[in-house]
Amino acid sequence: MNKLIQRGVLSIAGLTAVAGIAAGPGLSPDTTPAVTTTPVAATQSADTPVSMDKLLPHGTPAGQSTVPLSAEQKDNAKAIIEATKKAGMDERAAVVAIATSLQESKLENLGHLGDRNDHDSQGLFQQRPSSGWGTVEQITDPAYSTTAFLNGLKQVDGWKNMPLTQAAQTVQVSAYPDHYAQWEKQAADLVAELWTK
Repeated sequence: MNKLIQRGVLSIAGLTAVAGIAAGPGLSPDTTPAVTTTPVAATQSADTPVSMDKLLPHGTPAGQSTVPLSAEQKDNAKAIIEATKKAGMDERAAVVAIATSLQESKLENLGHLGDRNDHDSQGLFQQRPSSGWGTVEQITDPAYSTTAFLNGLKQVDGWKNMPLTQAAQTVQVSAYPDHYAQWEKQAADLVAELWTK
């Protein structure tokens, strides 16, 4: 990982946000996030279901929400899973990423929403060009935006042992840090369904 990305990502935890502003990992607009191309080690065959114990290691939090998904939203979930695999991360990372996207955009790759926009937040993760996440074109690309999110997650020490909402919040720096937890079960169900497809 180049030093600019590493410094920017490590500074995320020190940022504060208001009105749900997400802070970026310090990527310059023309920098593509580093992607590990080593595939995730095969721990199960393609037709073996993913264990819910692995997807929800802390159990299902109370107060879960769900949203019906269109074909496009499901395709975005698949894109998040593929980017997670390409980054060499496991199913739990995909759950964190999908739950984050469900909270931020309901898995919709949003462009600028005019008066309803939270500053310049866009894409699946509502990342902001002005906070260093990348250009508008980059952060509205599902593979790029997921990789940027995962690069931030990799820098969160102990994220695998944290409650999902704490791991997501450390990357996103939202004004609503507890809201990610409500999507954990739907995210886990999507990963269980789509990981081996």
